[in-house]
Amino acid sequence: MKTNVIICGDSCKVLKDIPDNSIDLVVTSPPYDQLRTYNGYTVDLHTIGTELYRVLKDGGVVAMVIQDSTKDFGKSLTSFRTIVDWCDNIGFKLFETCIYRKNGTEGAWWTQRFRVDHEYMPIFLKGRRPKYFNKEPLKVPSKHGGKTMTGSGNRRTDGTTSKTVTREINVMKCRGTIWNYLMAGDKNPLKRKHPAVFPDKIPYDFIQCFCPEGGVVLDPFVGCGSTAVMAKILNRKYIGIDISQEYCELAEKRLEVDAASVTTLF
Repeated sequence: MKTNVIICGDSCKVLKDIPDNSIDLVVTSPPYDQLRTYNGYTVDLHTIGTELYRVLKDGGVVAMVIQDSTKDFGKSLTSFRTIVDWCDNIGFKLFETCIYRKNGTEGAWWTQRFRVDHEYMPIFLKGRRPKYFNKEPLKVPSKHGGKTMTGSGNRRTDGTTSKTVTREINVMKCRGTIWNYLMAGDKNPLKRKHPAVFPDKIPYDFIQCFCPEGGVVLDPFVGCGSTAVMAKILNRKYIGIDISQEYCELAEKRLEVDAASVTTLF
């Protein structure tokens, strides 16, 4: 299997050429709900899910960034339907659903709806448990790190309260399931040539957490190339697929330019 490549083609067809059980991690954001034109292309998420399950190693993970469109004041539920379909009909487990917190815009609905400050990041697992999991690079500073504090008394079901404990607070802590990416799309002029992008830090974090060094990271909708660029920076192999020649060329350009500027990324 050839790696460190950007392949121009229909993901449903290109994935068939990738061997079974050969991919460590998938990080992607599919063109859902036709929220952007993506040069006129659409996608069959069920077929993509079936192929991704096949090519993933046992213990491999798919991390997806997805949202739902709104029509007549109702959500499309594409994110939820995809999660249920991939778990009930394809064989994935839902390891977790994290929330990508972003700075939302009021938009045309600003007097009639809530501002949308999030997207969903369902994490799908093939097999019993992740083959690789390291959340140390994802930890965030504790508000009271280094202090000694008393608390943690819990209310029991019988109405009584357990004893409090005194402990030193760790300097760093698990970030939990709300992941803050408030960097306004990275303000990268190359990235802005694509109509819909996510922060580079998203694949950067997922790759560190779920893919061992030297492992293979796949993005079947590589778009502007963020997943491939972060894989290259983190010394992982990558495969990027996109049906648009324009976006494949954009991803190649970012691999050439942005992968050399890691010190200025975050």
